[in-house]
Amino acid sequence: MHKKQLILEDGTVFTGDSIGSDSSAFGEIVFNTGMTGYQEVISDPSCCGQIVMMTYPQIGNYGVNREDFETVTPFIHGFIAKEVCDDPSNFRSVETLDSYLKAHHIPGLTGIDTRKLTRIIRQHGTMKAMIVPIGESVQEVQARMQESSLPTDQVKQTSTVNPYVVPGRGKRITVVDFGMKHGILRELTKRQCHITVVPYNYSPDQMVRLNPDGIVLTNGPGNPKDVPEAIHMIKQIIGRIPIFGISLGHQLLALACGADTEKMKFGHGGGNYPVKDVATGRTYITSQNHGYAVKEASLAHTDLVLTHIAINDNTVAGIKHQDYPAFSVQFYPESAPGPEDTSYLFDTFIEKLEDNPAKGEHTHA
Repeated sequence: MHKKQLILEDGTVFTGDSIGSDSSAFGEIVFNTGMTGYQEVISDPSCCGQIVMMTYPQIGNYGVNREDFETVTPFIHGFIAKEVCDDPSNFRSVETLDSYLKAHHIPGLTGIDTRKLTRIIRQHGTMKAMIVPIGESVQEVQARMQESSLPTDQVKQTSTVNPYVVPGRGKRITVVDFGMKHGILRELTKRQCHITVVPYNYSPDQMVRLNPDGIVLTNGPGNPKDVPEAIHMIKQIIGRIPIFGISLGHQLLALACGADTEKMKFGHGGGNYPVKDVATGRTYITSQNHGYAVKEASLAHTDLVLTHIAINDNTVAGIKHQDYPAFSVQFYPESAPGPEDTSYLFDTFIEKLEDNPAKGEHTHA
């Protein structure tokens, strides 16, 4: 195992042992607080373009299995952990984390002070970073980062190119893929839904011609304002077809209804975020992975109502439309990984489809 270095945009350097691919990596450095679930985190398309650092000290001790992927091809640019287990023990394990990273050409780093790195990110916010070989000039790497921009087309990178169907005999659901986790499909198929997954840039006319009972706007990476096509589509179909937004889909629904979003200092990443249901006062523990949030003050002049609030920092965690069957949450109701406290929201969505006054007004394809 040879040495590599992590260089942050501000010039901070961490030296550790290389895992995964021998290539270099460039991306936004973020942290995830999950104690388990590293396989789902790595394969979450919402991490596209990021170098993900796990705050829990030992990662990889149950290996990598065939069942827990959230997408077939991971989109992260790099992976960091304090210690990675070389000899995992679990009956489902089929390979080590190191071999998985190598197979997907993802460079990684272990043996660094991840507590220090977490504190830096929490204090200064997320920033550009690179994993590079030992010996590269810090000043030259910093200059390269200053000249390089973080991607703005992550949704295009992660969304499906062509529509496809997951057959079922229940409600007809159109899922708009902005970088979808497979956990969303698992929850919908549990409920016998007939699912049509469509690309992020599907037009309003195409959506209406599918004649769905409901639409799910999925999670995804990046800035919601980088997906104007989706905002336009939502504006055209809201009130005509019930909508359920998740994570990025939540932010896009808010933008389509006239609210605003903003970049967070270091975002939310992990499976232990407490969220309060405003109507009932009940608190749920949720899984989250996002770097942008809806501005609460911007809801004032819209038809949106705050339904959930994140307790740690009082950010918007859920909204609903006052007049139309449309609601969304910033967290992952399908979890994967994390607690399953809020999976009931899929049932809530299906129930809304039973009584949709707009159903039947649009035309079958």
